Amino acid sequence: MTIYNSKEWFKAVFYFHKSDSFRKLLPYLLLMALISWGIAYFELEYLKLSEKSWLKNINMVHNLLGFALSLLLVFRTNTAYDRWWEARRQWGALTNVCRSMAIKLDAYLSKTDKGSRHFFRKSIPLYSQVLSGFLRSDYTTFMLDSAAHPELDLEQKHGPNQVASMIFRYVNGLYTDGKITGDQLIVINNEIQSLTDICGACERIKNTPIPYSYSSFIKKFIVLYVVTLPVGFVFSMGYFVIAAVPFVFYVLASLELIAESIENPFGTDADDLPLEQMAGNMKKHVQELLYA
Repeated sequence: MTIYNSKEWFKAVFYFHKSDSFRKLLPYLLLMALISWGIAYFELEYLKLSEKSWLKNINMVHNLLGFALSLLLVFRTNTAYDRWWEARRQWGALTNVCRSMAIKLDAYLSKTDKGSRHFFRKSIPLYSQVLSGFLRSDYTTFMLDSAAHPELDLEQKHGPNQVASMIFRYVNGLYTDGKITGDQLIVINNEIQSLTDICGACERIKNTPIPYSYSSFIKKFIVLYVVTLPVGFVFSMGYFVIAAVPFVFYVLASLELIAESIENPFGTDADDLPLEQMAGNMKKHVQELLYA
């Protein structure tokens, strides 16, 4: 995740990082410029159409469709950002649950019970570490895919569930041995349940992408809209459409690329959540609380 100062305009405008949309779209921008030049040359030099041609009025269609396209892109980016923000909320909740569990276990466990303290110092942070790896694995990517993937080991055990089960078995053993009371067992059980709820919410975000038909329609709409722009605007702009059309395509396609980048917040791109750093902070805070 890129940490930056939102007030620095110069760096934001002139710095192109590796995931910047301009780098990804450069081949398509050149292609759009070439298509625009071909259409402009065909209409102005070969057909020699005048401004009285009916093709001039085709830009009225673009004006109408541009409004609909802008609404679709706004909804697309807002939906993607909602997924990103929901993921951040869930990992913030995971941080609080790990801290809360460590605080309560620190109060419940005797200072002389170094074995139990050592176990929870390791196991509680382990949950966030396993969850981060689990969300970035192919297991979650293809969990709801109806197609078979024999090349992937999708029968592996659910890592976060295994860690949560290990913690609960140990807590239940503490209750059986009389080291914690029944009320304390219920409190810790609620914390473990919260871990599972957070894991399920993260899986929902990762496993349920934007519907393919919606994403595909927007891409087709953008391409068709931009490719047909020079047909009508060449009469008023001339060969300037060679620069104008790629710029319009850059703006529209960049919004779609931004939405694609943030709709999966558990990846390794610059805009994704820093899961390793967050898991590291949880480990540090839990170990500070459950010192031996």
